[in-house]
Amino acid sequence: MTKPTTTQTGTPVASDAHSLTVGADGPTVLHDRYLVEKLASFNRERVPERNPHAKGGGAFGTFEVTEDVSAYTRAAVFQPGTVSETLLRFSSVAGEQGSPDTWRDVRGFALRFYTTEGNLDIVGNNTPTFFLRDAMKFPDFIHSQKRLGDSGLRDADMQWDFWTLSPETAHQVTYLMGDRGLPRSWRHMNGYGSHTYQWVNAEGERFWVQYHFLSKQGVEAMSAEEAEKLAGSDADYYRRDLFDAIQRGEHPSWDVYVQVMPYEQGKTYRFNPFDLTKTWSKKDYPRIKVGTFTLNRNPQNFFAEIEQAAFSPGNQVPGTGISPDKMLMARVFAYSDAQRYRIGANYNQLPVNQPHAAEVRNYMHEGQMQYKFNDAAHRVYTPNSFGPAGGPVADAAAGAEASWESDGELIRSAATLRADDDDFGQAGTLYREVFDDAQRARFLETLTGQGRGITIDAIRERFFQYWTNVDAGLGEALRQTVPVAEDDLDKELASL
Repeated sequence: MTKPTTTQTGTPVASDAHSLTVGADGPTVLHDRYLVEKLASFNRERVPERNPHAKGGGAFGTFEVTEDVSAYTRAAVFQPGTVSETLLRFSSVAGEQGSPDTWRDVRGFALRFYTTEGNLDIVGNNTPTFFLRDAMKFPDFIHSQKRLGDSGLRDADMQWDFWTLSPETAHQVTYLMGDRGLPRSWRHMNGYGSHTYQWVNAEGERFWVQYHFLSKQGVEAMSAEEAEKLAGSDADYYRRDLFDAIQRGEHPSWDVYVQVMPYEQGKTYRFNPFDLTKTWSKKDYPRIKVGTFTLNRNPQNFFAEIEQAAFSPGNQVPGTGISPDKMLMARVFAYSDAQRYRIGANYNQLPVNQPHAAEVRNYMHEGQMQYKFNDAAHRVYTPNSFGPAGGPVADAAAGAEASWESDGELIRSAATLRADDDDFGQAGTLYREVFDDAQRARFLETLTGQGRGITIDAIRERFFQYWTNVDAGLGEALRQTVPVAEDDLDKELASL
C-alpha cells in the first residue's frame, strides 16, 4: 500500500495538486496550512552559498592505512591497518553556484576523515601552495576574483591589479595559469593540504607535516579550447563525471603521502616552512606513504550531504594539530564562522557533519536548530558535584594538543625572511624546471590571452614586470605577444 503524503509534522494531506479554494474558481484561502507550509519551505530551500568554493561536488569513501607512520603521530586514524570513512568535496574557487566547472581556476580539495577520535578535516586545493601568506588580504583577494560593484561583471583589470600588487601570489598564479588550472576531471588531479600541520607521536615528540593526495588515475589536463566548449555545452561536467564514474563502479582513489620535518628544523629551514606560498623540497623531505582512500559512494541527497557539508581546518584530532602558518590560524576561525552563518549555530549536529565514529560529549547546548540533547541528569555547567552522571571531564592526556613555543611582542609585520625566501624564486623554478616545453608553450598562450584582457597600461606594465620577475625570457616573450594600446584613461592612471 502506498504511504500518504504528510505535512512536516506528519499529518496526512488530502492533495498535492490542488489548493483549498472557495469553490473551483474562487480565491485561495490563507488557512490552507499545507499550501502555506509547502510554499514557505520552498522559499527557504537555499542556504547562502559559500563565498569562495561555491560550486562543487563530492562523494564518500574509505581510507585505509597501509604503512606505519606511528613514529610521527599517535592519531588513531593514521595507525597501521586502520580503516576510516571519508568524505571528499571538490570545488572551484572564484565561480558562483551556476558557474561552469571548466573555467580556469584552482580546485578545492576538502577531505574529511570520520575517525574514532572525532572528525579530521584537511581543507586544501589541487595545488601545494596558495596566493597569500597572511589572511588579512584574503577578503580583498576573493573580491578581486569576483565581480565589479557597478556592472556585476568579472574584470581582468582588477584581478591582475591585485596580483601584480601582491608579489607573493606569483607561485600560485604560475600553477593556476599552467595545466593545473584546467584538470581533465576531479578524478585526474592531485590534492594537497597546502598548509603545514603538526603531528605528535605517543611519546609527545612533535613534527611538522604537509599532506599530499596523489591521484591513482593519473594527473591529466584539458585544453583551453575543450574547456571553453564544455563551459557552454555541459557546465556541470566535473560533477557529472565524478557521479557517473562512481555509479559505474569506477571508484577513484588517491594515495596519501606526507612530508615530515623534525620540529627543530622548522626553525632553521631555508624557506619559511609555514609560508603557504612556498613548497618544501622533496629532496630535503621525501614523501612518505601513509595509505590510500577510495571514493565508492555517491551522496543520496546532494543538498544534505554535499551542500551542507561544513569543513574546517580547525577540526583536528589528538596527534594532529595546526602550525604557526598565518593563513591556517585565521582559517581555523573563518571556516567555522562561515558555516554558522551559512547553515546555523548547530551545523555540526547535521548527519553529514556529526562524527560518525566518535561520541559528542560537552556542555554546549541550545541555540538555533538544536535537536540533540543530553540526559536529564547531565549538568549544563562544569565543574559540578554530580560525578559521572553530571557529565564529562576534560582529559589533557586524551586531548594531546599540538603546540609550539612563541615569545615576542605583538606586532603587525611580514614573517621573518629565511635564506632562500623570495616571492618569485619557486615560481621561476616551477616554470623552468617542472614544466616541459609543451606546458611552457601552453602557459605562454594562456598568459597572452590574460594580458590582452588588461585595459589599463599601468596594470599591464606591472603584468609584464611580474612575469619578468618569474623568468626574464617569459617576461620578454609576453611583451612581444601582448599588444599595448594607450588611451586617455591609461594615461590618466599611469601614475598608479
